[in-house]
Amino acid sequence: MSTPVTPSTPVTPVTPATPVVIDRREGPYGEVVLRRNADRYEIIANGTFLMDTSDGRSERLLVDAAMAALPEEVRASGPAVLIGGLGVGFSLAHAAADPRWRRIAVAEREEAVIDWHREGPLAAISGRALADERTVILHTDLLAYLRTSPDTYDALCLDIDNGPDWTVTEDNESLYSAQGLAACAERLRPGGILAVWSARPSVDFEGSLRNAGFSGVRTEEVPVARGVPDAVHLAVRPA
Repeated sequence: MSTPVTPSTPVTPVTPATPVVIDRREGPYGEVVLRRNADRYEIIANGTFLMDTSDGRSERLLVDAAMAALPEEVRASGPAVLIGGLGVGFSLAHAAADPRWRRIAVAEREEAVIDWHREGPLAAISGRALADERTVILHTDLLAYLRTSPDTYDALCLDIDNGPDWTVTEDNESLYSAQGLAACAERLRPGGILAVWSARPSVDFEGSLRNAGFSGVRTEEVPVARGVPDAVHLAVRPA
């Protein structure tokens, strides 16, 4: 005799949330978009995903690894850091949470990104850091600033694109060139640390750092849920 089958409760399919555009701007370097996707915010540049607020481990590593690599006497005296790219604010917020940084400058060329932090939803991440008296926001192109500014720093923490092997904006490629790395060295004090975020490790970029005269070149990786790990490339300007 067959057993009666009890009808199961229909399962409602789960559909992915549709991203909602919060702001869209056309700037001198193309289109930048801030959108909300479920519980996270995303920054899109020229149609290419740059970053979101879902994690932040590698952005925090960028700052921590630079601090850890500095000589002990520099850490004790209060080093100055230049963060290249405001992004979603993880690097800035993490730097401001560390009282050892004496000065925190952030170079960001997109006015829209600065606005999203000062007046928009990203203020939830960076608001306290922006109010910190150590923080200075420089509305400027990082590459131009590196080449023309007389300011020097103990650490440069750069995160302005997807890394040396995959840039969203063509102009950013020059940061990873011999000329760009020479400009980085000019802004670093002797013994200073260059830390560069990348969406994947780059052996070629490690070679470029050595060819540019940097020492102590190494890479730290952060595993991600899918795909190759994020990476932070570190190098020292010789004293």
